[in-house]
Amino acid sequence: MSKRLKPVHVIGGGLAGSEAAWQIAMAGVPVVLHEMRPVRATDAHKTDGLAELVCSNSFRSDDARHNAVGLLHEEMRRAGSLILRCADAHQVPAGAALAVDRDGFSAAVTAAIAGNPLISIVREEVRGLPPEDQDSVIIATGPLTAPSLAADIQALTGEGELAFFDAIAPIIHRESINFEVAWFQSRWDKSGPGGDGADYINCPMDKDQYEAFLAAVLAGEKTAFKEWEGTPYFEGCLPIEVMAERGADTLRFGPMKPVGLTDPRTGRRPWAVVQLRQDNALGTLFNMVGFQTKLKHGEQTRIFRMIPGLEDAQFARLGGIHRNTFINSPKLLDGVLRLKARPAIRFAGQITGCEGYVESAGVGLLAGRFAAAERLGRLAVPPPPTTALGAILGHITGGHIDGGKGSYQPMNVNFGLFPEFANPPTHGEDGKKLKGEERGRAKKAAMSARALADLARWLSAEPAPAVQAAE
Repeated sequence: MSKRLKPVHVIGGGLAGSEAAWQIAMAGVPVVLHEMRPVRATDAHKTDGLAELVCSNSFRSDDARHNAVGLLHEEMRRAGSLILRCADAHQVPAGAALAVDRDGFSAAVTAAIAGNPLISIVREEVRGLPPEDQDSVIIATGPLTAPSLAADIQALTGEGELAFFDAIAPIIHRESINFEVAWFQSRWDKSGPGGDGADYINCPMDKDQYEAFLAAVLAGEKTAFKEWEGTPYFEGCLPIEVMAERGADTLRFGPMKPVGLTDPRTGRRPWAVVQLRQDNALGTLFNMVGFQTKLKHGEQTRIFRMIPGLEDAQFARLGGIHRNTFINSPKLLDGVLRLKARPAIRFAGQITGCEGYVESAGVGLLAGRFAAAERLGRLAVPPPPTTALGAILGHITGGHIDGGKGSYQPMNVNFGLFPEFANPPTHGEDGKKLKGEERGRAKKAAMSARALADLARWLSAEPAPAVQAAE
């Protein structure tokens, strides 16, 4: 049957594009996946592998009961996600988080895509909107959309381009870390998939060391992009120097918070802590958690070696900064991610205004399923809004327009995007009344249970014929 079907074209071989192509092929529909690397390189990518991770190697929390992104992990696993399958196969210790060996992960995704007989990979730069004879296209070009394609999108939609900066954290060789000062410990000794409760390298600071470090960060020379001045950063990925500018304690209550950690040399909690997380399966590389930065490379080396334990740090990669673009999706897209001005085109991934690796892949999963259903003559049905997939889709397509004034901003999946319970749980299984944090955890667990039950019904539903859309 697939030989008689026209292919769906997917533009972009990142997390979203790779997941979309996989979902389409799994439905028995042929796919042409267009990826411009290595024909045209980007400032952030280092390889030509599909689904290359250019920032952190963490997919964040894997707790499916009490964390929305962990719930999204589980939903995607149940929906047959290639990205989650490869992440699980290449995880590295990261406490309660799901982190991956970035090279092994990308290689696994690339091998799966290249080995699927229904997927053709075309290495070329797509310079503009697809021709009319491509009647089903998913644009998943992510934060680094080629300027010519971005210009075509802007011309078609009439919308101004929205942009922000996305900063990259440095990676350090483990052998260069001074373990007479640094130690292994997860916050609150919490363990998770692939971890044992001592998964992070911790570098402590006393008050004087912290204040000296803060002053150096503030005074350090930064990369400047004058043509984009005034462009906002995404609040979930602020460079450390931007956080430092917000006040003396912003970093100490952010990525450098010491809570749940005890310095074995003193038996006390430090004033501040820099954490490093394993970045590859061999455990030879560690990234500086939350230390995305736009400091110039020479300044990074000088300033980060002020951190106790990193006096002789050798950097496998220094931090950097790259541009990110996204469209005003609530205004431009319909409920199944089609461009209202040209419904043959869908968007997926970060360009829609979702934020985060897993969210991008999740939107790719949805776009792929929607495109495959339509190609097979069926109705594309969104997941229930009570699910994590439905919640992030609702954020993208359902609001935040502010009267068309452009207030729409990128968002990670979170329980605040889910419909509320009419009657949230008030008592535990033992009959005792829940209070405070206990009640909040019970509510999240109930929302997760509801989500997985509703997801199961969505996944098992008989596909409806497309003609029902007009009834």
